[in-house]
Amino acid sequence: MAISYKDSGVDIEKGDLFVERISKMVKSTYNQQVVSGVGGFCALYALDEDRYLASSTDGVGTKIKLAIDLKVHDTIGIDLVAMCVNDLICSGARPLFFLDYFASSKLDLEVSESVLKGIVDGCLQSQMALIGGETAEMPGMYQPGDYDLAGFSVGEVKKSDLIDGEKLAEGDSLVGIASSGFHSNGFSLVRKILDTKNDDLDLKRACLVPTKIYVKTITSLLKTHFSSIKGIANITGSGFLNIPRINDKFDYHVTAAPELPKFMKEVCDFSGLDNNELHRTFNMGVGMVVATQSPDEMICELARLGEKAFVIGTVKKGSGKIFLNATEL
Repeated sequence: MAISYKDSGVDIEKGDLFVERISKMVKSTYNQQVVSGVGGFCALYALDEDRYLASSTDGVGTKIKLAIDLKVHDTIGIDLVAMCVNDLICSGARPLFFLDYFASSKLDLEVSESVLKGIVDGCLQSQMALIGGETAEMPGMYQPGDYDLAGFSVGEVKKSDLIDGEKLAEGDSLVGIASSGFHSNGFSLVRKILDTKNDDLDLKRACLVPTKIYVKTITSLLKTHFSSIKGIANITGSGFLNIPRINDKFDYHVTAAPELPKFMKEVCDFSGLDNNELHRTFNMGVGMVVATQSPDEMICELARLGEKAFVIGTVKKGSGKIFLNATEL
């Protein structure tokens, strides 16, 4: 019997409806400096005539529960930074600084220091400063031993260097950059599957591999191949449904995906879900997608940077839909 994301307690459609319902309220706060907000990978705010501030916020989701259960706390902070900064760089922004929020029922110095170690590691990988944060003890709100995290990243991008999908054209290719694993999405489902395999500690530890941070890779690509980059998508929550966020005036036809790491394949196979549902939930081995008219050149450059990359599809005229092997997701 298939175990769906909704079965695990997460309703993607309701989440999308919530964003739709609050959009007007949020936009009522905008001023003329706001360039983009709800709906993009990051928000853009005009700083002056030449530059935008870019910002993003996120958490780690229930991957934290797996970290707590396994008592592995020194990598979850990397996930926190990655979930924010991988959104930020989709605009071409250079990360500047990061802030974190750590909440628990009661502060455990050893655990919290270990979590912070991961956040610092993530910031160093992202070449940005950790300039502040908030630590909250909330007895009665969290169970003993539980904690939660949120992060906030800010960057800047020159208006002339902005990646906004406007140069996208029919016939462009979608180049996928390999993920390190599930990253930090779909873990309510991952954990439900893992609960049926209680004795497989190796599989559980494998699923904790930190979210890959793509800052250095994307920064290098922007320096050497800026004119070839039409758009960038972070494959995060809702999986491949993130690709149309590059530009919703086109459709995206995905025909190929990479071979999954063994632990990802085992979890996906055990879920019993069909291929479409898997691609709506997980990143399926693709961490970032770059739209380009020069896929071979892009893949060669990514290989030089130490990344596994592959053409996963093409861009066609349309209305923001994504198709997997000719079937709409």
